[in-house]
Amino acid sequence: MPIHQPTQRSATAPGEPLAVKQAEAALVEHYPRLVRLAYVVLPPSLGRHRRVLAAHGAVQRALPVTRTAPARMAQVPAQSRRSPEAGQAEAPANAPYASMRLRVLRTALAYERRPRWWPGRLPAPAALRPALPVVWGLRLFPRAGGVDELALDRALSEVPGAVRAAFALQLLDGLPETAVRGLLAEAGVEDPAGAVRRAARLGRPDPGAARILLRSGEFDPCTVQTRPSDLLRRRHRVRAAALAAALCVVAGTLAVAAEKEVRDEAPGAGVTVPALDPAALLRTAAEQWADTSRIDFTAWPVRGDRRGDGELLGRALRAWSEPSGNVQVSTTPGTIGVPPAQPPRLLFAGEVDGAAVVLFHDGGVRVVRYAEPLAGGGGAALDFARTDDADVTTGAAVVVSRTGEKARFLLAPWISETSTRDLLAPDTPGRPLEVGPDGITAPVERPAAGGGCDAWPVLQLRSSERIVENHAFLVTDLGDLAPAHLTYTPKPGRGAPARQPREATGPEALLAWARTACSLRALSGSGVRAVNNWAFAEQRLPEGGASAEWLCTRADTWRGPGRVLVQFLQPAASPTAPAAVVADRNDTALCSRFGQHILAGTHWKAESGRWYVLAAGSRAVNRIEATGQVRGTAGGPTLAVRAPRDASVQLTARLREGGTLAAVR
Repeated sequence: MPIHQPTQRSATAPGEPLAVKQAEAALVEHYPRLVRLAYVVLPPSLGRHRRVLAAHGAVQRALPVTRTAPARMAQVPAQSRRSPEAGQAEAPANAPYASMRLRVLRTALAYERRPRWWPGRLPAPAALRPALPVVWGLRLFPRAGGVDELALDRALSEVPGAVRAAFALQLLDGLPETAVRGLLAEAGVEDPAGAVRRAARLGRPDPGAARILLRSGEFDPCTVQTRPSDLLRRRHRVRAAALAAALCVVAGTLAVAAEKEVRDEAPGAGVTVPALDPAALLRTAAEQWADTSRIDFTAWPVRGDRRGDGELLGRALRAWSEPSGNVQVSTTPGTIGVPPAQPPRLLFAGEVDGAAVVLFHDGGVRVVRYAEPLAGGGGAALDFARTDDADVTTGAAVVVSRTGEKARFLLAPWISETSTRDLLAPDTPGRPLEVGPDGITAPVERPAAGGGCDAWPVLQLRSSERIVENHAFLVTDLGDLAPAHLTYTPKPGRGAPARQPREATGPEALLAWARTACSLRALSGSGVRAVNNWAFAEQRLPEGGASAEWLCTRADTWRGPGRVLVQFLQPAASPTAPAAVVADRNDTALCSRFGQHILAGTHWKAESGRWYVLAAGSRAVNRIEATGQVRGTAGGPTLAVRAPRDASVQLTARLREGGTLAAVR
């Protein structure tokens, strides 16, 4: 039974005074809803801790300042009696709540606005206002969500605050587009209609799923987790303040004595910093991974025959804190190499391939590898890699050693079977890989970094039944500490819903990866988390030819941005003939959950010697048009038109639900 949304009216007519008590009652009753709205609208550049505090501050400052002077209710457009979509919760429809919502919206949007004369590198003036609540000594974070919540958060971070506001008002408060446009105009947004249009694209193709994600703990600043702030920096600040006070009270020689005393007590002069104390390292119990719902690096038990070697662990922590000149440091893109703010988790300490290796996991964000040679005068190595929001597959292995053309991996405790296979031999079954008692694999061939591409070795892992994730998956070494997870999305079925990525272990997936594996060389060392091959279209070639396939290969990085390679797979005599890369785009949402429409084209030569322009789009494309030196149209998701070899052609597509799409290049 549809729930009709009442018209936004109250006993108080628009423009009449609104009692402060009514506003306070609305704020108290709907506080969590208002804080969540503010949190979504606030710029993600503030960081999660500051966004939590700023969201609470924006709602608390929305209350009228005084009880003696009545506040004026904002002019809020009345909502229509349109029924919301199925499963959509309605917002409270009363004037006090509407007034509070508008105040909160204005405050949150102000954080992103800068006057023309304001320096570009400084935060907006609103972000500099003193705000309550104030938290001392703790960092606040909403509960971490899954991969889908993280993808939505990244998509929201790439649009302006007005778009985030339109998105939240429609999905959280259930407002129709007309009401959202009016509310944004009242809040001072310059282009409300444009914000609503862009917000609609964020929720496609499943607004219901996006609504569920937006209501998850990832976007709930009222349910937070706490962590200590930088204890070492805080100690320095406290001591600096104490020293300044002493200098104001004591003069002359007393001030010098006080400064010397503080300096003698500073860290490094006989004082052990907790984060750098081997005895303070976090250690997970051996069987905890089988009794937790969080399957990531925090569930890894400590392993290795030198996990009790305090001297080795101390050298590793000191190198992390202040790497000397003989320590070679490397970081994957988007990873910071700062010292730990709190004791990290110890994953491994042992001897591998002539080196003492230590692996740390720092606060759910980084994996750090320290290695020093057991003999000889070589220097140590310190490697940093991002691993935030890892899961069963992306937290399944870490490189512990690379020697020549081979590498060894430390496997997660939930891996029950391990084998290797060659992506360029799709019909050859995997070969069992020996794993030691500490979870370290035998040496595995590494993919060729350059030159020829005759083989592409990958690990095929199977997770344990003890975590109800009994499935096989592929990971490959792309030069980072954590290998990349490989998946496959099959061709769209007729009349079937959109397909979702699946493990790349089936025959169809292996055949697609056999044609595209060598393109993975372009992703080496770029901090890739996962790579998906999406078969977004199939096309019958002109002149009675066979079918060709269009793939979108999307690489998602740990830091967020993705890279897309569009590849054209024409019929070939060899199942491993490399596909032709027809488009390459960096930092894009294409071919992801939030970029499900794509159009691409290429020039193609038939056996007769004639040249054509071919184009294909994803399942929502129902018309393609070619303009420029060659003109042509086609109804449906594919197009083929005769064209000279070097003809300049512009391709556009029309979508079934409306809107146009330009070809990716």
